[in-house]
Amino acid sequence: MADQEMLLVGSKAKAALKEHDVNVGGDALDGLNSVIHHYIQQAAKRATENGRKTVRAHDFTC
Repeated sequence: MADQEMLLVGSKAKAALKEHDVNVGGDALDGLNSVIHHYIQQAAKRATENGRKTVRAHDFTC
C-alpha cells in the first residue's frame, strides 16, 4: 500500500471507536484512512461519470 495523506483526526477517530468499548490497534487508523481514500476516489468517479464536477452525498452510497 502506498503512503497516503492522513485525512483523519486520529484522536477523534480513536475516541469514536473507544465509545464502542473497543481497543484501537496500531494499524487501525491507517486501515480506516485507506477506506476513506477509496470512498473519495469512488465518489469522484461517480460524479464524473454523471457529468458533474461536484461530489454530492449520494455519490458516497453504494
